[in-house]
Amino acid sequence: MARIDDYSNAKKIAVAKLENYKLKTIAQNSGLTLLDEDTLRVDFLDRAYRIRYPGFDFEDEAKNAKEVPLQEQVLILHYMIGCRSQKATGVWISYREIPGAAFYFSAFVKRAIDPVKKIFGTNAAGIVNPALALKGTTIETGDAGFEFSILPKTPMQLILWEGDDEFPAEANIVFDEIVGKILSPEDAAWLAGMLVYRLIAISYR
Repeated sequence: MARIDDYSNAKKIAVAKLENYKLKTIAQNSGLTLLDEDTLRVDFLDRAYRIRYPGFDFEDEAKNAKEVPLQEQVLILHYMIGCRSQKATGVWISYREIPGAAFYFSAFVKRAIDPVKKIFGTNAAGIVNPALALKGTTIETGDAGFEFSILPKTPMQLILWEGDDEFPAEANIVFDEIVGKILSPEDAAWLAGMLVYRLIAISYR
């Protein structure tokens, strides 16, 4: 498991790369909102962050603002680095099909697939309101299926098949093939895991 120091160092490296680009260019490439000459805005799950340039300092817009988790900051920065002029293709691939993802597959399953099955596997209806709260759009597959764009250029689909006494629950998260050209396999696994844990957290409210 990565330590806080690892995330701090990862952020420093990412910031050093991004400082070579104009903020307007970063906004155009990433699809994030340019508020003014030194501020970006990103909607991330059920929160909204402002990112100050050139230091890339994150600030939560909420009234009861919490510190933005370093892991989320690093993921968003890596996303900004990976974005160029790519667009989603509409071609859906499994996590294993992301180049280099085989090494991280077990972590992906542990962070994203297993928790979905554990919490919602016998109650697919229980994921509906949390998914809608995170701006998921319904797709006609599985017992519950939703498409999410947690970041503008990284569409994902979460599909759940409810289990019963005879068959165990099944779940999958698939990605637009463009995700593998923007995020590393590790970051893609983290993004899926962040989505799932936020869905679970909302379901307990």
